[in-house]
Amino acid sequence: MIRRPSQLMQRLASFRPGWGLFALLSLAQWAHAEPLNIRVAWIVPVSNIASMLFAKKGVAAHEGKSYTMEAVHFQGTPPMITAMATGDLDIGLLGFSSFPLGVQNAGLADLRIIADEIRDGAPGYYSNEFMVRNDGPVKTIADLKGKVLATNAYGSAVDIAMRALLKKNGIDAKSDVTIIESGFPGMKAMLLEKKVDLVPAVLPFSEDPALRAAAHTLAMERDALGPNALGIWVARSGFLQKNRAAMVDFMEDYLRLTRWYTDPKNHDEAVALAATFAKRPPEAFSGWLFTKKDYYRDPNGLPDIAAIQSNIDTQRELGFIKDPIDVGKFVDLSIVKEAASRLR
Repeated sequence: MIRRPSQLMQRLASFRPGWGLFALLSLAQWAHAEPLNIRVAWIVPVSNIASMLFAKKGVAAHEGKSYTMEAVHFQGTPPMITAMATGDLDIGLLGFSSFPLGVQNAGLADLRIIADEIRDGAPGYYSNEFMVRNDGPVKTIADLKGKVLATNAYGSAVDIAMRALLKKNGIDAKSDVTIIESGFPGMKAMLLEKKVDLVPAVLPFSEDPALRAAAHTLAMERDALGPNALGIWVARSGFLQKNRAAMVDFMEDYLRLTRWYTDPKNHDEAVALAATFAKRPPEAFSGWLFTKKDYYRDPNGLPDIAAIQSNIDTQRELGFIKDPIDVGKFVDLSIVKEAASRLR
């Protein structure tokens, strides 16, 4: 039977005077030594690195000592925001499109951007694509008028990018086109079966050979938004203040592992780990994962705050959020910067 610490202390104290204080001090040291369990969200396996961060052993210096990490899977950001509001998640994975919802709709004024994970459209790296059939009626963006377009979800990053692209080309997303929702895995079938005329294609689905053979890229997400924050790590300020030391250790290991995965000399092993984790053949990842055909991952974990501000301003112009947001008020990069300084 496992006794509660208070019960154990009382029992020790009954044996000899003064043992109560000894037990109290010992138990306090024991509690202090317990590693902090950090719950980190992810959505897409492999692409969201938290899903397989510790698949590579022997790189992390502090894991299991000052902290442990629990990777928590979510289907999307709304339940993630709810979990952060209730204290059931420590680090959320939001994008520029969902971060304002956490601040404004959920009332999480203490939400802080603490690190970058993946960035779309960074110079020289991958950007999400908007694809049309090779034999279809759409040859230019102007041809989209009167057509049926697919999106994964209203207000998502690719949805905002698509609507911004339409607006830049004089097409009204409400009256000039029909937009329907579908999950990313079903996009290829919808396009090739001629149920829609355009689909957003994101990694890893955009690397499907059958899709590449029958369709081509009309535009990219960066054409509408420039570089954009596809995935940023956020946490509540109280959690950061309470657990700063363990968080610096965790961020140090996060950077160590991110650098290991993205180092070209480790590519074959990184792909093998991803394939094992995702239960897919290595060929599904070898041509793009952790290369310049993948989303950009900053080696120091630093997000592009100016880009995030621009993305959110576009989001507001399109009517997805009501009030302006000064992103700088919701940033705390002190932890990731301290972590990076240890690796110099």
